[in-house]
Amino acid sequence: MRWLVGWSSAAAGSLPGTAARTVLPVGAQLLWGDPDPLWAVGDWRPDEVRVIHADPAGASYQGGSSYSGSGSGSGAGAAYGSGYGGSSGSNGYGNNGYGGNSSRGASSYQSANGYGDSNGSTYGGGHGSGYGSSHPAIARIAILGRCHASDAQLRVGLFAARGGALRHLTAWPGSYTAVLQLGRRITILGDLAGARPVFHTRWAGGTAFATAALPLADLTEAGLDVTHLAATLACPDSPEALGDGTPYIGVRRVPPGHALILRDGVPEISGYEATASLAVGNQTSASDTEAAITGVRDALVDAVRARLAQPRFIPEAGEAPSPGIGADLSGGSASATLALLAAGLPGMPGTPLGHGSSAGQRLLAVTFNDLAGGGLQSRDAELERARAMAADPRLHHVVVPGGTEALPYADLGSGPLTDEPGPSLITAERHRRRLAAGGADHLVGHGARQVLDAHPARLADLLMDRHRRHMLRPVAALATADGPTGRSVLVPFTVYRAARRLARTPYQQGVQDAAARLLRRDFGYGSGSSAASGNGFGPGSSSGDTGPGAALNASLAALAWVRPGPAARWLTGEALAEVSVRLQEAAARPGPVERPGDRRARAALARHAADHRVFEQAVEVRSQRLHAPFLDNQVVRACRALPEALRVQPGARVSVLRAVLAGSGIRELPPGWGANSHVSTAAAFRTGLRSSVDDLIELFDTPLLADAGLVEARVVRQALRAAADGEALPLDGLGELVATEVWLRRLLARRGSCWTGADAPEQRAVAGGVRRLTM
Repeated sequence: MRWLVGWSSAAAGSLPGTAARTVLPVGAQLLWGDPDPLWAVGDWRPDEVRVIHADPAGASYQGGSSYSGSGSGSGAGAAYGSGYGGSSGSNGYGNNGYGGNSSRGASSYQSANGYGDSNGSTYGGGHGSGYGSSHPAIARIAILGRCHASDAQLRVGLFAARGGALRHLTAWPGSYTAVLQLGRRITILGDLAGARPVFHTRWAGGTAFATAALPLADLTEAGLDVTHLAATLACPDSPEALGDGTPYIGVRRVPPGHALILRDGVPEISGYEATASLAVGNQTSASDTEAAITGVRDALVDAVRARLAQPRFIPEAGEAPSPGIGADLSGGSASATLALLAAGLPGMPGTPLGHGSSAGQRLLAVTFNDLAGGGLQSRDAELERARAMAADPRLHHVVVPGGTEALPYADLGSGPLTDEPGPSLITAERHRRRLAAGGADHLVGHGARQVLDAHPARLADLLMDRHRRHMLRPVAALATADGPTGRSVLVPFTVYRAARRLARTPYQQGVQDAAARLLRRDFGYGSGSSAASGNGFGPGSSSGDTGPGAALNASLAALAWVRPGPAARWLTGEALAEVSVRLQEAAARPGPVERPGDRRARAALARHAADHRVFEQAVEVRSQRLHAPFLDNQVVRACRALPEALRVQPGARVSVLRAVLAGSGIRELPPGWGANSHVSTAAAFRTGLRSSVDDLIELFDTPLLADAGLVEARVVRQALRAAADGEALPLDGLGELVATEVWLRRLLARRGSCWTGADAPEQRAVAGGVRRLTM
């Protein structure tokens, strides 16, 4: 677990009662000091943190390092040792890594969850080093993460940002967080997708910020925001219900595509990305489509190259990940595209020399073979496609078998505490087994569906642009998605009416209608199945309904400004009423200047990116970094430039990725490449639920969700038994309830705090436990 934290004070001088303040994050390294300090917390690698000053001569500060490393690394074949610190302090992080004589001592992995107890070592003393009020002309930028920009490029960007331009700071390849300091003005930029969010809260007369919410909750001794949990379960991909809240009272999230600007402790949220116009769209030509696909190819190649250019990391002896770079190879189109691109780029994408028989030659490609999850035909087809692609001599293929111990819902009693709840908590053990066989830097295909496929609500955008003819193929695909039935002839008219209704419904009216439906417990088509949340025309959930009519119901449910989530049907009336009030308040505010399809697609991407962030924390393998290039800023921008007429077509994602590979010289792909894996995944979820139903029933004997007033324990137990017996219920909704309950229990069982020092908070976050929802 890694995060950065800092704050902006209300005044440059010391405030009354704060002259001797010593509040320090546990296991942190000071990047710059008062009056607006910044720390890097956790097991950051040396090449993942850089601080660039406008004046190179003023780059040093207490600790003896400027963090201005070698930019994009020292070449594809470079490697650095497992300690990256040792006792000599040669890691660029100051004296001694992250505690003791090892840069990965106890203070680097507090309680195995990244949030720490209060017994770890700290840095910085009174954090009074570096530039302060005596140096008013401060101009510097901190980059944390994987950024493929050289120090010279960062310095040019710093100069340009002095004039207020921020967007160019997010345009470099990679996934990173940028913190800019110009005098007393602090700017923290989140990413476009939301995988690298920024949080903030009012504290000590100023504003504290971090890239994790729980440390800020510890700092302010915040309680649990039960209403936010209700909104997350009722409308998980609706910003109208979620707002800028988090599970902790008073801790706010900066929306994706925005920056947090602090001036003398006063926060301001500013967007750096232009929104789509409501003007009628122009016709796109074949050359425009080709240019857009070329842009996606270039962005993906740059994103993969940014990972290959980094120094190869070698874990300590006995640690799970293999040295070097690996990639998922599931047989699907997203992970296969990344693996083939990485293997085909010049250089040595595999492990460093001297580490294994394939060292310096081949990329490690990992395939998970689910032996107990069911869906045999679909699973076998995926495995055969993966093996066919792994025949490439540039790939070293590893198949990881998984039995009943790797089913969803397995081993819920153990696992790290994540910043927020997320559906990946119930599948963490399953994914951790696969990733443990991967590389120290591992590529995953998360986000491809959300950035490439068209959200069903984009059909309304086509009607607004008077592009009705482009609706023919997606509507025809829906008519045949569930096989020939008596309803097939009526499907096109049903979908067209729903799209036209959304196109003609004003935003405020659509939100008000959603609020009224929650009060009536009317959850729309498919009883709130989150299949509607996935982009594309058909079931988009990994564990949702795949029965008759699922594709049509999913797309119809998505044709609305706001839709209920799959878990909404099991919430209490009080919880739904609270969320309804939030929606009514959102409807009373001025609406966004966005098309319904654009807004719903951005919301779905933000939800998926937030879930991916929880996934990274839940499945964390020590010394391993997960990379999701499809969520990088430049890839998201390139995908948004694809014409809507192309995105709404069935199989658009597969055709775009096939063109990306063809443009990179990879044209031979196995038959069936790009087929989705919903059937096998849904079968695994049902098998896992059936296998663990007794443990889940016990979990909901006295659930914390019932103590909070969000569910009735008896109702959830009945639903779990019915789903285990094969009743057609939204399994992803039950999964969200289980994941939230597991997260709450881990949160309350947590000990210690993220902070230490004489003036550290006396209590940790949510020390008062779970309080019942009150109207």
